[in-house]
Amino acid sequence: MNNPTPKMRPKPKVMTMTPAAAQRVKELMAANGEDILGLRIGLKKGGCAGMEYDMSWADEVKPLEDVVEQDGARVIIDPQAVLYLLGTELDYTVDKLSAQFVFNNPNQQSACGCGESVNLAPATAAAPVTSGARTSDDDVKA
Repeated sequence: MNNPTPKMRPKPKVMTMTPAAAQRVKELMAANGEDILGLRIGLKKGGCAGMEYDMSWADEVKPLEDVVEQDGARVIIDPQAVLYLLGTELDYTVDKLSAQFVFNNPNQQSACGCGESVNLAPATAAAPVTSGARTSDDDVKA
């Protein structure tokens, strides 16, 4: 009896980046030196809505971390944040008063008035898309 090898489907990306976000991450990586492997994104408890996005520079990829690469930009996802970030699009916006990263996260249930903290639920099969929380360049930790 001949058992065919099952085909493995590709693993979906935890999150995606818009071209503007990829360009900005790439610029910031270059400005922070050759030791930087990417921008690490995670979550921490805090703020009035319960959770905050946590961004810091990564000089290594730790076990179980997901890596998203696009156009020379690299984002490294903390494994504890994966279920909350599935389907998220990272964008970068510039307007007259600010320049900031925006997380368009389908798992976001609400956000505080200032947009710094969010209420997130683990990913489900059919989560609606909500407007994103905002994080400025200054929020990226060295």
